Amino acid sequence: MKQHAGIRRAVCAGLAVIWLLLVPLWTAGAETSGAPDYAQAENWAYFADGEDLAADVFFICPTVYGGADQAFNMPMEDQKARASFLGATNMEKGIYDEACRFYAPYYRQAGLNVYALPEEEREPWLALAYEDVKAAFMYYLENRNDGRPLVLAGFSQGADMCLRLMKDCFSDEATSSLLVACYAIGWRITEEDLRQYPHLRMASGEEDTGVIISFNSEAESVQDSLLIPAGTRSLAINPLNWRTDATPASRQENPGACFPDYSGEIVTEIPHLTGAYIDPVRGSLKVPDVSPEDYPPVLSLFCEGVYHLYDYQFFYRSLQENVAVRLNAYLRAHAAR
Repeated sequence: MKQHAGIRRAVCAGLAVIWLLLVPLWTAGAETSGAPDYAQAENWAYFADGEDLAADVFFICPTVYGGADQAFNMPMEDQKARASFLGATNMEKGIYDEACRFYAPYYRQAGLNVYALPEEEREPWLALAYEDVKAAFMYYLENRNDGRPLVLAGFSQGADMCLRLMKDCFSDEATSSLLVACYAIGWRITEEDLRQYPHLRMASGEEDTGVIISFNSEAESVQDSLLIPAGTRSLAINPLNWRTDATPASRQENPGACFPDYSGEIVTEIPHLTGAYIDPVRGSLKVPDVSPEDYPPVLSLFCEGVYHLYDYQFFYRSLQENVAVRLNAYLRAHAAR
């Protein structure tokens, strides 16, 4: 047991180092660059990587830019930020690229300093980030999709951007018919969102398509976080048993937690690391078999017990398997038409 805990702490320490490398220090003087032209290859971290695969994934990177005293969005010409952006994308890429050719645009994402602001003050910088994401997505749709099945995916800020795309672009039947699923992991979606955008549907099982998969991992003791503030209930699905109620999944149902480095190589894999269940009050994903000591939040934006940085890592193999399951379900359904 002590040896296993030591492995966990070593893995966590390595991941913390990666994130500290990925997030540049907040410095003064940077300015937001102009809007990128997505006809230019330099504005894509990945563009059609894996040409012979049956579907596409459009992936939106999480926050890697720290921000600056007078800058709240990542400058596109910042080479250190672009390297961090690529590294963070690589850490999730392996979940999707076995089944899908991979697209991931660089964009003027909001910096971590934006999330330090009160929520009502963040929107100008998040709106600028979304302006780029939508421009990249429309370029992809108009020039590369050609009717191919589409997985939309993102983590953290990337999940927020995914949900904005879902609200903005997928009420159109021609676009929504392409959607295998939207993996919007590490951001909240609420019943109010579904009422306001009735074309949105949450996943209700392992195989349904055209749906949103979302969850936010935390310790059993957490009752408030940046991601799910106290008094808010997010909608979620358990990535182990694919239930939307509080039915727990045991750690034996977890095929593997994987901890990649910023090249995407899996450094450590731990089968059966933890089970999970959905908190019926918060809608968060409670993770009972790991400790905050072994998996600290790393970023000061999060309190102890918020496992945000591990959302993908804890459930890596289950998510990877599920992408293939949903794609196969989509292909079967469309072949029968």
